[in-house]
Amino acid sequence: MSVLVALAVLWEVLVRFKIAEVQFLPAPSEIAAAAQDEILSGEILGRLVHTVGVTALGWGIASVIGMGLGLLLGLSPLAYRYSMTSFEVTRAIPPITFVPAALLIFGFSLKMELVLVIYGGVWPVLINTIGGVRSIPPELRDVGRMLRLSRLETIRKVVLPAALPSVLVGLRLALSLCLVLAIVAEMVGNPAGLGNGLISARQALQPALMFVYVIVAGLLGVALNSTLRTAAKLLLPSNALKELAS
Repeated sequence: MSVLVALAVLWEVLVRFKIAEVQFLPAPSEIAAAAQDEILSGEILGRLVHTVGVTALGWGIASVIGMGLGLLLGLSPLAYRYSMTSFEVTRAIPPITFVPAALLIFGFSLKMELVLVIYGGVWPVLINTIGGVRSIPPELRDVGRMLRLSRLETIRKVVLPAALPSVLVGLRLALSLCLVLAIVAEMVGNPAGLGNGLISARQALQPALMFVYVIVAGLLGVALNSTLRTAAKLLLPSNALKELAS
């Protein structure tokens, strides 16, 4: 924190006394004033709620889809053999490249933003779930057979706990990616959220307000990641958290 404060002070001095001549670079004091005005007007709160809502909803749906497909492909050698090539080819396409197609299909709407977020968030969960399930030692699966557990009981009591560290990594990566994609979608295709606020400030030539939205987006990413880690610490066994903390 002291390093950030020192950088802010240095930034203020360089801009305030015109030591560094950079066009449209506001001083931290100007950014703070712009943030205060935006908070008092309530504009930034509405945009923040929209971005958080879309990110959380998209991440939740992507997590369910990714874990479901990951369990299927991880447990079924036949499904893995005949589908992974198609998944690998599709996964290699950056989600950002689908923005123009999503705009044509869904228009400038919340649906376009949500579809893009879900598509991008599925892959980290899917790949890490497959990896976690396929890396389970055969001895653990033999335990389920010895105890005569049903297929569902084996998945719930043996497979999921063993694959949990890898799944958690996928969930954490997906959450960050969903936030990035939500902001990008708002910048180009949905007139709402932090991304749209950033673009609106740029078009209005308000650099201080632009920095406000950039900083808020960064703080939001930190907050979401911290929330996920805290929830994992409260709900999950400690051995599953080592991978999440790495």
